[in-house]
Amino acid sequence: MVDKVEDLLGQMTLQEKVSLLAGASMWETVPIERLGIPALKVSDGPNGARGEGNIMIGSTDSNNAEGGVTSACFPVGISLAATWNPELIEQIGQALGQEAKSKGARVLLAPTVNIHRSPLNGRNFECYSEDPYLSARMAVSYITGVQSEGIGATVKHFVCNDSEFQRNSISSEVDERTLREIYLAPFKAAVQEAGSWLVMSSYNKINGTFASENQHTLTEILKKEWGFDGVVVSDWFGTQSTAPAANAGLDLEMPGPAMWRGDKLLEAVNKGEVSEATIDDSVRRLLRLFVKVGLFEPHEVKPEQAINRPEHRAVIRQAGAEGCVLLKNAQDILPLSPEKQQSIAIIGPNAKTARMMGGGSAFVNAHYAVTPYEAMVKRVGDNVTLHDETDFSTHNLLPLLDSQIYHDNEKKTAAGISIEYFRSNDFKDKVAEQEHSTSSEKVWFGTPAETIDPRNFSARLNAYIRPTVTGVHTFGLASAGLSKLYIDGKELIDNWDQQIKGQTYFGMGSTEARGTIELTAGKAYQLTIEYAKVDPAVPISAIRLGYQPPVANDARQRAVELARQSDIALVFTGLNGEWESEGFDRPDMDLMPEQVELIEKVAQVNPRTVVVLNTGSPITMPWLDNVAGVLQCWYPGQECGNAMVDVLFGDVTPSGKLPQTFPKRLEDNPAYINYPGDNGRVHYGEGLFVGYRYYDKKNVEPLFPFGFGLSYTTFSYASSIELSSRTLQPGDQLQAKIKVTNTGKRTGKEVVQLYVRDIKSSLHRPEKELKAFAKVSLDPGETQIVTFTLERDALAYYDDLAGQWVAESGDFEVLIGSSARDIHARATFTLTETSYFNDAPKATR
Repeated sequence: MVDKVEDLLGQMTLQEKVSLLAGASMWETVPIERLGIPALKVSDGPNGARGEGNIMIGSTDSNNAEGGVTSACFPVGISLAATWNPELIEQIGQALGQEAKSKGARVLLAPTVNIHRSPLNGRNFECYSEDPYLSARMAVSYITGVQSEGIGATVKHFVCNDSEFQRNSISSEVDERTLREIYLAPFKAAVQEAGSWLVMSSYNKINGTFASENQHTLTEILKKEWGFDGVVVSDWFGTQSTAPAANAGLDLEMPGPAMWRGDKLLEAVNKGEVSEATIDDSVRRLLRLFVKVGLFEPHEVKPEQAINRPEHRAVIRQAGAEGCVLLKNAQDILPLSPEKQQSIAIIGPNAKTARMMGGGSAFVNAHYAVTPYEAMVKRVGDNVTLHDETDFSTHNLLPLLDSQIYHDNEKKTAAGISIEYFRSNDFKDKVAEQEHSTSSEKVWFGTPAETIDPRNFSARLNAYIRPTVTGVHTFGLASAGLSKLYIDGKELIDNWDQQIKGQTYFGMGSTEARGTIELTAGKAYQLTIEYAKVDPAVPISAIRLGYQPPVANDARQRAVELARQSDIALVFTGLNGEWESEGFDRPDMDLMPEQVELIEKVAQVNPRTVVVLNTGSPITMPWLDNVAGVLQCWYPGQECGNAMVDVLFGDVTPSGKLPQTFPKRLEDNPAYINYPGDNGRVHYGEGLFVGYRYYDKKNVEPLFPFGFGLSYTTFSYASSIELSSRTLQPGDQLQAKIKVTNTGKRTGKEVVQLYVRDIKSSLHRPEKELKAFAKVSLDPGETQIVTFTLERDALAYYDDLAGQWVAESGDFEVLIGSSARDIHARATFTLTETSYFNDAPKATR
C-alpha cells in the first residue's frame, strides 16, 4: 500500500493534490483520470445505507417516502445500544457494509457516538448512550463489522455535538478532563481499537474554535496522541475556513464543489499560508483510504441496487426485539398468550404505522415496513379477536399527502407531483427538464438539477388532488426558503411574505403555516406550490406540504369503549421523526397531551392496559402507576411490528437494558440549567456527572435507572465476587467472577454489569462508572460464572493539570449488578502504586 500511495503522490501536481481535498458533488470526491484515481462515493448513514436518495425530514414512515432505490432500514443507535450485545452489533455493521456496496458506496457515514447529555437532544435516537464505555463498545463492534466488508466507517461527530440548538455556530464550553473522560472516549476506542478509517468533524465550536479547524482536537489529540492515520472529513457544509481548517487537520471538505478549497486552497499554498507538506499529508491519507476500500482494484460502476436480503431481514428483526426494554410488567401481564386472551384492543397512533427511525440525514427509503397491527394479525390468526381504533395523530406537522389521492396531472395517469425549475429565485430562466416526485416533501441537499445554482433558484410544484371526503380540509406548508400554496389558482397559504419562524422544520427557521378550505369528494383540484431559495448561507432547500382531511372527533371515545370490552388493551404511542430529528431539539420530555389523555382514559376502564412506546429518548410517564405494563421499543427498523410483537407474545424474552437514564421530570436531568445554551455558548456545567453519574452523586431517584430492564424470567446473583487477587500492579490484570442463575421458567438473557468505584481519590470522581458488561443466555435453572478482566486503564482518571492519565494507588471497589441502581455484589481490591500515562499511538487497522 505504501508504495502505491507514494508513487501516486509523487506524480501529482499541486493543483491535482488540492483538487482531491474537496468533494466533486454531494456524495463523491474528485477523480483524477490522468493518474487513474476514480471518484470515491460515500453514503449516509447510521441505520441504513441510503445512497443518493433524498433526505426526508420527519416523515419517517415509509407510507409516503420519496420513490427510488430502497434500502434496508436497521434499528437506530439507541435501540442497538439497548441490546448491550456487541456480537449482534458487529453483525449489524457487517450487513450495513453489504448495503453500502449495493449503493456503490465505499464509505458509510456512521456510526454516531455523541453522548446523551440531555433527554432533549433531537438526535439522541441516533447516538448510543449517556455512558462513554457502553458507547465505545457499540462503536467498536459496529465499525469492525462495517470494515470487515471493505467499507470505510466514519465515526462522528467529532466532538461535543450533543444538541441541535444553533448547531452550526454554538460553542461547546467543556473542560479538558470532562472532554477526555466522557466525550472523547468513544472516539478514542473507535480509532485505537476498531481502527475507524474516517472521522467526521462536527458543526459546532469547541471552546470557541470550530471543530473543523480545531488544532487541539484534530491534530494534537486525534492524529498525534491517538495515532489516527485515516481521513478527517467535514460534516456536510461544515467547513468554515481555508487555511485554518487545512492546518488544523481537516483532510476533506464535503460536499462539493469546493466552497473553501479548490482555488482558495491553491492560493493559500502559493501565499505560504498552508505548506505543501500539509497538503501532502491529507492527500496521503486519502490515497491510503482509497487503497483500503479497493478503489484501485478493477470494478464495474453499477447503478444503485435495492437488494432485500433475507439474512438482513432476520438480523434486523433480532436486533429490534433484543433492543426492546420491558419497563413494567405488573402481575406478569406480559407475555400475551392466545390461550389467555380472547380479545385484544389495539389502540393508538403507532399501531398501523411503522415508526422505524428518527428524522434527518439518518432517513432511508426502506424496502418495506411492518406495522404492529400487521404483525399482530399474523401472529394471532383466528385464535384471538382483535379490535382496533387507531385514528389518532402524533404529528407535529400535518401528515404528508397520501400518494393515492394526488397526481401530477388531471387525468390521474401518474401519482405524485411535477416540478419545474428556474435559474433564479424569481421564476425566470426556466430549465427545460421537469422532475416527478412521489412525495409531498422535497429536500434539495445540494444541486436540485443540472445548470441550477443551489444557492439561487426557484421551483414550481404542481399536482391535482381528489379528496375522498367532503368537508373542511386542512393544508400545512413548511419550507427551508420561501413558499406559497395555491388551490385552483387562489392563494391559500402565504409562507413567503409572512413566513412563520421557529425551529420545527429541520431547524431551518420555518414552522408550518396552515390554511383550511372546503373541498368536495371526487372533484379534482389543482395544487400549486411556489418555492424560492433566498438565503445562500443555508445549505438545505426544502418544501413540505402536509394535509389533513376532515376527521371524526370521537376516536378516543371509541377506543375507550373497545378497551372496556376487551381482555387486554395495547396502546401503541410515542414520538416520531417530526419530534426527534437532526436539526432541532425536543421542546420537552412529554408525549402529546392527547396521547397522555388517551392512555389515562383507556387505563381507567381496563386495568390490563399495556403501553408500547416508540421513542428515541426518555419521556415523562404521569400515567405509569395506572397501567399494567410498559414496553420501550425505540425505533426498531423495517421489521418494527414483527420485533415488537415477538416480545409482546414471548417469542423473544425481553433482554434490553436502558442505555440512558429516564428521569422522573425534565428538571432532574444533569444538564437542565445549562441547556441548550445562550449567547452562542453552551456550558457543560455538569462536568463529569453525565447521566447516572449525576443521579448517583446527587442521590436523585430516576424514573428508570441506567442499565434497567425486566425479563419474563428471573435471575439471581451470588452475594460475593471472586477476585483473582486483592492487589493489582499497574501492568497486571485483575479478574472478577460472579455466579448468575436463571431462577425462572424461561430461557433468557441477562446483562451483567460491572462498575468500579474509586474509594478515595485526589480528584473528585463519580460514585461509580461502568467498566465492563457481559450478556449471557441461561436456560431455566442454569448457572454460569461470568468473568470480567480489569486493567489499569479502567481505574484511571485524567489529570488536566498534569495533562496525563493517572491510575492512583489505593482501594477500589468492584460492583456487579443488573442496573446502575441494582447492585448485587461488591468486592474491594488495592492498586499498589500510582502510574501516569498518555494516549500513546496504536497501530490502526
